[in-house]
Amino acid sequence: MAVVKITSHDMLFWFRSPAAGHIRWGGAMHDPNEKDDGRKMHPRSSFKAFLEVVKTRSATWKDFEMDAIHSLQLILRKTLNDEKSIVPEGYGSRNNTSAIHAKLNDLNIDGIQELEAVTSEMVRLIETVTVPIFAVDADQIVNGWNTKIGELTGLPVDKAIGKHLLTLVEDSSIDTVEKMLALALQGKEEQGIQFEFKTHGSRGDAGSISLVVNACANKGLHDNVVGVCFVAQDVTGQKTIMDKFTRVEGDYKAIVHNPNPLIPPIFGTDEFGWCFEWNQAMSELSGWHREEVIDKMLLGEIFGVQASCCRLKSKEAFVNLGVALNNAMTGQTSENIRFGFFARDGKYVECLLCASKKLDGDGTVTEIFCFLQLASQELQQALHIQHLAEQTAVKRLKVLAYLRRQAKNPLAGINFIRKKLEEANLGEEQKKLLRTSGHCQLQLNKILDDTDLESIIDGYLDLEMSEFMLQDVYVASRSQVIMKSSEKAIQIVDRFSKEIMSETLYGDSLRLQQVLSDFLMICVNFTPVGGQLGISATSTKDNLGQSVQLVRLEFRLLHYSSLPILMFALPDSVLYNCMVP
Repeated sequence: MAVVKITSHDMLFWFRSPAAGHIRWGGAMHDPNEKDDGRKMHPRSSFKAFLEVVKTRSATWKDFEMDAIHSLQLILRKTLNDEKSIVPEGYGSRNNTSAIHAKLNDLNIDGIQELEAVTSEMVRLIETVTVPIFAVDADQIVNGWNTKIGELTGLPVDKAIGKHLLTLVEDSSIDTVEKMLALALQGKEEQGIQFEFKTHGSRGDAGSISLVVNACANKGLHDNVVGVCFVAQDVTGQKTIMDKFTRVEGDYKAIVHNPNPLIPPIFGTDEFGWCFEWNQAMSELSGWHREEVIDKMLLGEIFGVQASCCRLKSKEAFVNLGVALNNAMTGQTSENIRFGFFARDGKYVECLLCASKKLDGDGTVTEIFCFLQLASQELQQALHIQHLAEQTAVKRLKVLAYLRRQAKNPLAGINFIRKKLEEANLGEEQKKLLRTSGHCQLQLNKILDDTDLESIIDGYLDLEMSEFMLQDVYVASRSQVIMKSSEKAIQIVDRFSKEIMSETLYGDSLRLQQVLSDFLMICVNFTPVGGQLGISATSTKDNLGQSVQLVRLEFRLLHYSSLPILMFALPDSVLYNCMVP
């Protein structure tokens, strides 16, 4: 109980009921032979004392409650003091009581006005909020319709109010809405219910809208349900996308699982290696049904060397399949990989495998699809020939690598002897021969270091730029065809000017020497026995600056032969500059 004194004759009381509705007590076991002794406390007497305390126990008064009581005391005391100044004597007690009731009524009126203000503000907030909100009464008649739901449906507030809710929803959603309304009117509020609204007016051609709503029961003064309020979320866009996805997924299943023989065997694995796809064609090929392999590890449980559904021939085949899947997972497409496995009936199936990746919205690989192509007899023969060609190419590369490696050792010995000879006292002619031999050795080293033949064929070479004289390049190139020309009694005549031969150039001399020697050898091979081969060169210079000039060299070959024979040896650009006497 709480009490405040207003005047010497007026007091206010607040009573609070006991908090303990049920009393639990635990003590000693009852003994019928035991007698009560009033001098000491025993279970029965202590329980009686406990009841006296607990029966009057109630919840303690909070600080804010005491503050409210004190504020009311001050308001009433001031009111009574004002009344005493205007009320004649003799009316004290009754007028004091009337004044108290009048003040309490004023406070009640203020509370009602405040509640009305809060209600008006709440209505304004609901009208302007950006989510759809609508409400119905107990008869399911619309009595609330905010601006957002009006925009979505195209139905303004004045036309929506007073209509039955079921007339505004699509026929396919009537059962859902009826069930939700029935539960809400019973006080059972449902959340996340999706149904569709009809559209009107300018929105009529856009089709129905999809809403996900939460139902909230509106209760009256007597705690009875008087209506239902719905707070909704527009999910029309998401539903449209999901419908498209569902259609695409249906098309995908219709294609992948089509028993048409044009559909190849297909199986798939996710990023963790679990099998999630195994179409009808794959079931017929392997003998294993879809439900027997789905959610199993593709490598190990389905395809493996031992205790697997589709057994592979060897561990090498198992490793090759894993490499193909990993390459596809990293973004590479693995195509036409030879693949084979034993079906359920023990028959060995040989085919070609193509692994393709599937990306999510962020571009991350999430799944791998594997397509199998059964190899026909002609295809198997073509693959066998291709395999033999690849093996032959590998053998040739090994032979080439062997020749390159073995040729470098004696070449290193020749270089050592040449350096020793350079240190000896040699004549001028001997030094020239030794220098020519050195240029030929450098050319051979250059050729042995060429490993990227495709770049050489395409004309992409790394040039080693250095200063050189055309005289040294020509002498080294000519020395490579002297023996061949001597065997055919071919006389080589050079017609170079002293200015060109003695001029210092800057470029890749070894590449120029290699090309020039090849042309000389071709001319010697196609020149008749006893013929004559003449070679000359001219140069043109383009200024690139005050001190740098670009030199264009043009070599002309003159020999005794017929033109048709030379056409098979030299390109058109060389034939254009050739002269046939």
